[in-house]
Amino acid sequence: MEMLKDTKALAVTALMAAFTCIATMSIRIPTPTLGYIHPGDCLVLLCGVILGPVAGFLAAGIGSMFADILSGYVIYAIPTLIIKGVTALIASQLFRRLKQVWNTNHAFLFIAAGVPAELNMIFGYFFNKIIQTMFLAGSYSSETFAAGFTSALSGIFTNCIQGAAGVILGMLLLPVLSQIPDVRIWLTPRPKKIL
Repeated sequence: MEMLKDTKALAVTALMAAFTCIATMSIRIPTPTLGYIHPGDCLVLLCGVILGPVAGFLAAGIGSMFADILSGYVIYAIPTLIIKGVTALIASQLFRRLKQVWNTNHAFLFIAAGVPAELNMIFGYFFNKIIQTMFLAGSYSSETFAAGFTSALSGIFTNCIQGAAGVILGMLLLPVLSQIPDVRIWLTPRPKKIL
């Protein structure tokens, strides 16, 4: 029985990774920082909230990374794996902790967990852009830092739009997904074991 549960969890994690990849690639609006705005962050947050911290990290990170690879944004693949994975992890942890404290609807909890998680995405890509600019310039000087910083600043607005869209879309989808019996069970916090 335990093996069946593990197999099911693995299959759902892989499916969520595929959905994240598809959502990220479905609508791509190029940005001045050589990235793109997409609805994939909705799935990144849902991966964390529904699957939990570890499976959510893997599904969100791997699905987003493959979207970058398949879309020709290979330079972002590894940073995306980390940034999106951590975004799902933060959403998962906050959602579960807030659910234990507040007895309120999932939509409010999703927003409360999603906003800080998306701030991680915004600042993650901000710092990544600085590091990438310096690396591609082949110099870690104050000039390349300034160039990277300026370029990273121009990406904050578009990442804010993407993050806000992810929170709103995820908040709208969560009630629909919570009608699935397994999802409803996964969203229910488990009591802590007392040793």
